[in-house]
Amino acid sequence: METTIKRVSAVLNPPAPHMVGDGFRVHNFFPSGYRLEMSPFFLLDYNAKINFSARNEPRGVGVHPHRGFETVTIAYHGAVAHHDSAGNSGVIYPGDVQWMSAASGILHKEYHEAEFSKKGGNFQMVQLWVNLPAKDKMSSPKYQGIKQADMAKFNLPEHGGSVEVIAGAYQGTKGSVSTYSPINVFNARLNKGGKASFSFPAAYNTGFVVIEGSVTVNGTETAATNQFVHFKNEGELFEIEAAADSIVLILSGEPINEPIAQYGPFLMNTNEEIQQAIKDYNEGRFGYLE
Repeated sequence: METTIKRVSAVLNPPAPHMVGDGFRVHNFFPSGYRLEMSPFFLLDYNAKINFSARNEPRGVGVHPHRGFETVTIAYHGAVAHHDSAGNSGVIYPGDVQWMSAASGILHKEYHEAEFSKKGGNFQMVQLWVNLPAKDKMSSPKYQGIKQADMAKFNLPEHGGSVEVIAGAYQGTKGSVSTYSPINVFNARLNKGGKASFSFPAAYNTGFVVIEGSVTVNGTETAATNQFVHFKNEGELFEIEAAADSIVLILSGEPINEPIAQYGPFLMNTNEEIQQAIKDYNEGRFGYLE
């Protein structure tokens, strides 16, 4: 069967930014910025590159709960420290990824890493919320952290650059993250003139963010730094070519066709489950975190 081209639906500028806590200045591409079909990805907060001044007291987000989904933090510049109510903690440095499955519930806080905060500098991050299927929403919380040095990489031909595989697989190279539904998350790091082709099922919701540089898609549309490209749910194959040294975050996944009920940091299937999440949180069932 002949492979068909996956065509661009829209090239979108970043929505107006807003602050999350005092440490993250984000453009929310979806669900509030644009109404896009991107399930299983529910939310995309993009902290475009910004320079934070030095300060002793780290900026960040205080203690907050999560239930029913996963948060994926991808670092490009700066460093983020985190703690949770299960006793986990760590630092996400440039090139690192943290895949946190909040699932049945966890308390979490994240803030600029102390040394980065004291020096200040460029800060650039992406945070995704990945929905969980109903059957997995009350699973036990877990973390999957990937250091840059351990990232699965596929080297493109003709010195085109590389594709880092965070989740899913690219040209037989598999990412180390295990997911609850079929998901592909890649960082394509392209040298000027470098090309990379991607093939995903037509039904998969697919898009990408240009983190750095600019690219041409399928030889026609162009996308610049900080823009989001959304694809139609038709065809399988698309190609990007870098007009300058570029980094592109590629997202594609099989939609979870289930009802969604969302309230703040809770992402469930029914309003009753939301009420239960609020009750559990108020009764201390998410643990304790200062």
